[in-house]
Amino acid sequence: MTQQKSYRSSFILLTILFFLWGFITVLVDSLIPRLRELFTLTYFQAGLVQFAFFGAYFVLSIPASYILSKIGYKKGIILGLLTMALGCLLFYPAASYRVFGIFMLAYFILAGGITILQVAANPFVAVLGTEDGASSRLNLSQAFNSLGTAIAPAIGALFILSDKIKTKDEIDMLVGPAKESYLIAEASAVQTPFIGLAIFTAVIAGIFFFAKLPKLISEERVGSYSDALKHKNLSMGVLGIFFYVGAEVAIGSYLVNYFLEMNLADLIRQNEFMSSIAETILNTGVTTSENKAVVGVFVTFYWSGAMIGRFVGAYLTKIITPGKVLGIFATIAIGLIIISMNTTGFVSMWSILAVGLFNSIMFPTIFTLALDGLGQLKPKASGLLCTAIVGGAIIPPVFGLLTDNIGFKLALIFVICCYGYILFYGYKNSKKKVAI
Repeated sequence: MTQQKSYRSSFILLTILFFLWGFITVLVDSLIPRLRELFTLTYFQAGLVQFAFFGAYFVLSIPASYILSKIGYKKGIILGLLTMALGCLLFYPAASYRVFGIFMLAYFILAGGITILQVAANPFVAVLGTEDGASSRLNLSQAFNSLGTAIAPAIGALFILSDKIKTKDEIDMLVGPAKESYLIAEASAVQTPFIGLAIFTAVIAGIFFFAKLPKLISEERVGSYSDALKHKNLSMGVLGIFFYVGAEVAIGSYLVNYFLEMNLADLIRQNEFMSSIAETILNTGVTTSENKAVVGVFVTFYWSGAMIGRFVGAYLTKIITPGKVLGIFATIAIGLIIISMNTTGFVSMWSILAVGLFNSIMFPTIFTLALDGLGQLKPKASGLLCTAIVGGAIIPPVFGLLTDNIGFKLALIFVICCYGYILFYGYKNSKKKVAI
């Protein structure tokens, strides 16, 4: 009974971590349209925000695994949380001095902390109880991760995108107290939410410091990464994770700009139903809200779709082979993007938002398909798959570069190619029944 209680409290603490990194990861997206205006960036330069954030996964995933083997998982989790808190605190001087390089450093450090948590928390949740219940526990924790990603856009729209941002030329025209007052207000809009997150993250680190986590994870080092990569399906799975994360982040990062380009803010204000949704989330009238905030609240539906789809997908993968479900979801995602490319207004808006629903099962399904049959090499394979999250650093800037040159509609063909590979991977594994 005491052991079960210990497991339950440990599970709750670890699930808070899933929520926290999901929330912060998507909150980053809210800053992209703001930074683009603040520093007069191209879409390609704005995409470098995601490069700094997700590049940390490529640089730090395998080193994080090594660090955890030396200091243990509990200390690793505390290290990850404190690193996140440091990253959040760096947003204060970055906003005060308006230095883009400091923003990039803050993102990288923040993502470094999240990377350590990813490597530590996933296996820990899996072993907190019976082996039969491992999948259920991970799904539940991931659902809270999706809850964090669903809430973040609304918080971002409310606190980060709600006010009017002046261009560099407009700022240069301000003089004296007016300019100083504007710069202080502008910095505060970014500083306040991230200072709050730094404090919250530090408190969670303190709780973990005093918590008694069960020592259940073996840190024995078996096999090598090259041994794992000899398995073709794992190598293909690593590419699958790369393209999936890249495509998901590319869409999510540019939705606000995509909607603004289609002048959807005015359409939302003119539509009673749509304006009521925006006003409910913003808790203010759409007529007085900045365009970015009006369209930004609807990004919530993109990320919340992943949470809903995860529960549906968990059932579908029980009655249909996971590879087939992956292929079906990728096909539908491609169809929805094509619809958005060839339409305007609310049809284009809701079709691209609906892609989030079909993104839901892709990460866990690709992950489990890639790990199937690897035995003791699974820890190494997991590290490689986690490293592939770097797709979120590579694909968004490329998508941004294409958008700068050919526009959003045609640039979405690149994203379709990413989902095309996922469709191919699902087809290759369509007859495989996973037992992990």
